[in-house]
Amino acid sequence: MTSPAVRVVRQLGIDTQYVLLGFPLAIVTLVLGITGFAVGLGTAIIWIGLPILMGTLWMSRGFATLERARIAPVLGRRMPHPRYKRAKPESTPVRRLLTPFTDGQSWLDLLHAILRLIPSTIAFSVAVTWWAGALGGLTFPAWDWTIPRGPDNQDLPELLGMGDSYITRMVFWMAAGFFFLGTLYPMMRGVTLLEALFARGLLNGVNELREQVAEANAARDTAQAQKAAAVSAEATALRRLERDIHDGPQQRLVRLAMDLGRAEQQFAHDPEAARATVAEALTQTRETLDELRALSRGIAPPILVDRGLQAALTALAGRSLIPVDLDAPAMGRLDPMLESTAYFVVAEALTNVAKHSHAGEVQITVRRAGAGLLITVADDGVGGASQAKGHGLAGLSDRVEAAGGVLSLESPSGGGTTLTVALPA
Repeated sequence: MTSPAVRVVRQLGIDTQYVLLGFPLAIVTLVLGITGFAVGLGTAIIWIGLPILMGTLWMSRGFATLERARIAPVLGRRMPHPRYKRAKPESTPVRRLLTPFTDGQSWLDLLHAILRLIPSTIAFSVAVTWWAGALGGLTFPAWDWTIPRGPDNQDLPELLGMGDSYITRMVFWMAAGFFFLGTLYPMMRGVTLLEALFARGLLNGVNELREQVAEANAARDTAQAQKAAAVSAEATALRRLERDIHDGPQQRLVRLAMDLGRAEQQFAHDPEAARATVAEALTQTRETLDELRALSRGIAPPILVDRGLQAALTALAGRSLIPVDLDAPAMGRLDPMLESTAYFVVAEALTNVAKHSHAGEVQITVRRAGAGLLITVADDGVGGASQAKGHGLAGLSDRVEAAGGVLSLESPSGGGTTLTVALPA
């Protein structure tokens, strides 16, 4: 591990070479940029200036690419190459020639080439002053003897009224050297960042703004997709629950009411038949309770709320009609929404396996993935499962997407089905 002192020295070297090399580069780009722009603009009326202007823009783009590479070690991050406008392949030669003129980033590159001398001059002046002050002050004994002494050649300490003795000069220059050395790193860092951030603002500012807008739009689209998936999943769950209640418990309750009414009439003239009817009604009651318990598995059951995901999945696997190999180690309590979604995924997957797969065994694996969960449900059935609308997994896919997760399905015909779901925290 690199020590702080080594990092400071390394960064000081990077900043110094950036500033010292940036000043001559700024002079070159200023001369070429102004000359190319002025000549090209002045001769554009006779069309000769258009190729000159285009060449100037391409030259500025080349220096901009070099500057982005130079900025990277200063800021500690790579500067991405912005998107320049390109002519379509079927464009005419004239349109290809004029395309750089309609690209805003190309003009920003030229503006940087012309204006970069301002921060470069400031940074270069500070760098030379501070390095000269530090090196000159600390090496005072090596050069003091080379300076002639006399009434017409007074040293700075003597001009300040401090005297002309060797000790006075040594104390003054050594103190100055230590001052410049002690403030060298922050001063160099400050002027280097001034020059680098100026370049970054012109060369990458617009591109970074575009990327931020694109990320915001992508986040908005994702949120809208998750909202739509949540609404779809909720509607699907409600329709399924309504259908299941109508087809199952509701019909049984209607029959139960009819059986009890018939038993009430039978008690007066045929008690034995009435008792048989009541016994049948009790059977209907138990079956209705079993169906209601089955329907509640898609909703958070009490065991999930009280004991957590592992206990709930164990109970769910124990009730499955198909043998289940469950691998779900203890993982502590998770976010209630995460546990509910994971339980729904496994419950719905087992329901689909029981209805459609003709499988002999199901393997369920639940693992922590960072702060989220990775769930795998694999069976040895007939395969052919689909996430398309109208199929059994469509509602499950919506539920997973609404939770911000990702669902992957592999179900070749005759090769079994593997369902993988990644849920974020």
